[in-house]
Amino acid sequence: QVQFVESGGGLVQPGGSLRLSCVASASIFSIYGMGWFRQAPGKQREWVAGISSGGSPTYSSSVKGRFTISRDNAKYTMYLQMNSVKPEDTAVYYCNRNPPFSAWWGQGTQVTVSS
Repeated sequence: QVQFVESGGGLVQPGGSLRLSCVASASIFSIYGMGWFRQAPGKQREWVAGISSGGSPTYSSSVKGRFTISRDNAKYTMYLQMNSVKPEDTAVYYCNRNPPFSAWWGQGTQVTVSS
C-alpha cells in the first residue's frame, strides 16, 4: 500500500499564495501519474491538477494560470503551488494517483481562503 501525507494548508487571504506538499511512502510513486484533488463542504471531490510520471502537467479550467503542479521523484514528493487564490479555492486538498485509487486517500490538508 502506498500512503500519502499532505501538508502546507492553512488560512490565506484572497490573492495570496500557498504551497502544498504530498509525500509518498514508497518509490513506486515515481511510475505513477499523480494528481491533486479537493473537496469543499457540501460538494463532490473534484480534480484540480495532474502530472505524469515524466512531469507533464494538466490543470482544471478553474485553476489554470494560477496553480502549478510539480514533482520530485527522488524525494517521493509532489507539490501544488497556489497563487492568486480565491475564496472558491477553499477546500480540503488531497493527493493521489491520477486516476485515483480509493484505498490511497489520505487525511488531506485544509486550505481556507478568507479575508
